[in-house]
Amino acid sequence: MLSKTFATAALALAASTLVSAQTSTDCNPLEKTCPNDPAFGKNSGNCDFSKGACSSFESLPGTTLKYNGNGAVFSISTEKEAPTIRTGKYIFFGRIDVVVQAAAGAGVVTSAVLQSDDLDEIDWEWVGGDNSQAQTNYFSKGNTATYDRGAFHAVDNPLGSFHTYSVEWTSAGVTWLIDNNVVRTLTAANAEGGASGLPQSPMQVKLGTWVAGRKDAPQGTVEWAGGYTDFSKAPFLGYYKSISIVDYAGADAPTSKSVKEYMYSDHSGSWQSIKVVLGDGSDDSADVTSTSAKASSTKASSAAHTTSKASSAAASTTAAEETTTSTEVETTLATATAAPTKSTSSGSGAGNSTVSLVPSGSAQPTKPPTVPGNAGSRAAATLGSVFAVGAGLALAQFLL
Repeated sequence: MLSKTFATAALALAASTLVSAQTSTDCNPLEKTCPNDPAFGKNSGNCDFSKGACSSFESLPGTTLKYNGNGAVFSISTEKEAPTIRTGKYIFFGRIDVVVQAAAGAGVVTSAVLQSDDLDEIDWEWVGGDNSQAQTNYFSKGNTATYDRGAFHAVDNPLGSFHTYSVEWTSAGVTWLIDNNVVRTLTAANAEGGASGLPQSPMQVKLGTWVAGRKDAPQGTVEWAGGYTDFSKAPFLGYYKSISIVDYAGADAPTSKSVKEYMYSDHSGSWQSIKVVLGDGSDDSADVTSTSAKASSTKASSAAHTTSKASSAAASTTAAEETTTSTEVETTLATATAAPTKSTSSGSGAGNSTVSLVPSGSAQPTKPPTVPGNAGSRAAATLGSVFAVGAGLALAQFLL
């Protein structure tokens, strides 16, 4: 018999992964030819939302944001609201650093997600009833056969103070960081499905908030979210102060090239099959594949010697400041001995343990409807008609 604490954790993880995983697309490159994905390339996105809206993002239907000294204000007053923004361009490996104060309130979820057209996902989530943890997750090609990929990470007052949450993503895997300290590392060795289970196709960035504690939500989702949302306490406010987005363009370090778009050359969805189309229309994929393969080999040979943990480093209060060393060091996930400097390297550190037990019969969120999106439709959350959007990890509407 499960202890109450363990059962609650398992149920929370089950609900979290289920909500995050339920995405869809009207044009999956694994099944047919789809429009190419426009690339950030060397023109990486740096947004200071405390100064107003950012041209790198577009608001999805039903989203109206305000901006103040705390950044972009994501406000929820009814269960049908789910403000969401997403980038119009994609990164193909890279790093994001987002400065967030998550929305407080039982049942309210704040999410920052990377998602691809073929349903690779890398996630950060914050639950409004939990002021001591953040959650990470990942999925590959929409594979939700198992729900043991999420993890919880201690963080001080995420609902009442700003922290920098980062994702360093390369061909070798994913590293999640809080305030520049590594909290979780994903490699082929510990990924579900091995190397093929790693997220590896071009992704958009989605930021949003949504209501999991609504009256029509499955019981498992409500419990994971901390209970039903009490709208007498509304509005519930989440703040995104800034974000830095750095594109590696298929390599394992920031690109200096002008990249036009990313093209799926076949239906495998492997990173090696993605062609990098330069600004002049030429194909740079051969050079990218060689560079990434060499970097991955270096990581593998050095992994056995990596024993030190990433050290703490104070995070900058704005994303622009955090990217000042973006071209100094090539990313080397397995060999890092200190917390990564902005947009350049990633550390190796002990990731939080992942609860793998899911109680049988857990209630599951409803599959969201699809809506049009760039380079194919994404899924929107089933939170009412306002949720006709397409944002990333199915974190309700927000994850198209």
